[in-house]
Amino acid sequence: MFHTRKILTAFFLFFTGIVAAQGQPKKAVADKIIAVVGDRIILYSDIKNSISDLARQGVAIPDSAECQITEQAIVSKVLMLQAEKDSLPVTDEEIEAELDQKVRYYINQMGSQQALEDVAGKTVYQIKDDARESVRERKLAEAMQQKIVGGVKITPTEVRNFFERIPKDSLPFFETELEIGQVVIYPKASHDLEQYIVSEMNNYKRQVETKLATFDQLAKRYSEDPGSKDRGGDYQINRNEKTWDPAFLSASFRLKNGEISAPVKSDKFGYFLIQMVERKGDDAHVRLILRVPPVTDAELNLAISKLDSVRSKVVAGTLGFNEAASKYSNDEAAKFSSAFILNREGAPYVTIDQLDKDMVAMIGKMKVGDVSAPVIFTSDQGKKGVRIVYLKSRSEPHRMNLRDDYSKISQMALEEKKGIVLDKWLRERIPTYYIMVDNAAAADCPKVQKFASSDSKGF
Repeated sequence: MFHTRKILTAFFLFFTGIVAAQGQPKKAVADKIIAVVGDRIILYSDIKNSISDLARQGVAIPDSAECQITEQAIVSKVLMLQAEKDSLPVTDEEIEAELDQKVRYYINQMGSQQALEDVAGKTVYQIKDDARESVRERKLAEAMQQKIVGGVKITPTEVRNFFERIPKDSLPFFETELEIGQVVIYPKASHDLEQYIVSEMNNYKRQVETKLATFDQLAKRYSEDPGSKDRGGDYQINRNEKTWDPAFLSASFRLKNGEISAPVKSDKFGYFLIQMVERKGDDAHVRLILRVPPVTDAELNLAISKLDSVRSKVVAGTLGFNEAASKYSNDEAAKFSSAFILNREGAPYVTIDQLDKDMVAMIGKMKVGDVSAPVIFTSDQGKKGVRIVYLKSRSEPHRMNLRDDYSKISQMALEEKKGIVLDKWLRERIPTYYIMVDNAAAADCPKVQKFASSDSKGF
């Protein structure tokens, strides 16, 4: 069966064991050293926790997972040690940024910082301290890997040769992919409606301050933020994380513990009411209530008229679609990066399941090259808007081929070539490192056994 060779990296669990068997009695796992690389050790618990982490992420776990991850862990240690020898730069700031990002990920997964700390049996700061060295080692390994394969390029001839080596009965099948652009306008609500929302939010604040209701009760009842409504508006935030709305972030970090803000206007979302639960440096635990001032038919009709004029220029060829998005769209992604909807890899090719249901209904009636009439829709944040949609391309379901899938095949060929370069480097460099492998692991995993130093008898 055809597959793309991957460059080896270790998949160590970031916080060893902290999310294992949540809500279940913890079982003790007998631990032992499974390999030694130079002066660094690899524990059996590292391997088992990595497998558990992948399983929690929904990755299918093969029977050979322990062997594969042990092999990857040994390679990662070699890369890391070589990076130290070569004095490759990995800054404390990079390490801290990744630690913060991972902590926030697990807090969001578990619902709160307290839940994370309860499961881990230690504070967030202790968790970060315990993980800091493993993050540093992994980033050094990544830097060394980049030094080895960063300059690898691929030619059209190599792409074709790669494709022709794939057995025809192993070519993957691709579903329909689409290139879809949009120009979006979110009409502003009238001043009177905005003031009505502000007065309602000031009333929520009074209710909390006079103890008629708690903030989380009001958030569950009135908030229009789908991401936090059910948990009472609860969020863990960080001052340096750029994904948060700037107005919300700025207002949050001006609050003292227990303080509630005045209504905060966000051009992107609506109005926030924010309660600071607890702040520790650049990290904070807050609650919020989001209200979106409703727009009337009058505002929507004005947006429809404006986009109808934009569409006429695009259809006439006097205005490019990307230019139209940059000039008129209220959608940040369309305005500053691309008018086209991007997939998870950042490419402008999406499948039906990545689109909202209203978009799916629209494109089902469109031909390639069509620009739709302006249509009213509701965003994921609950805001009403108007958009025109451009269907640039639609691929039919097909087996992989050079004409339709050259960029995908090129990337696969490049990854294979990088893997070959890395393998060659490892064959030359590994004999210069002392590597000892547990006898049982070596016996069960031939690919691991090959790493053992010739003067090593295992342990």
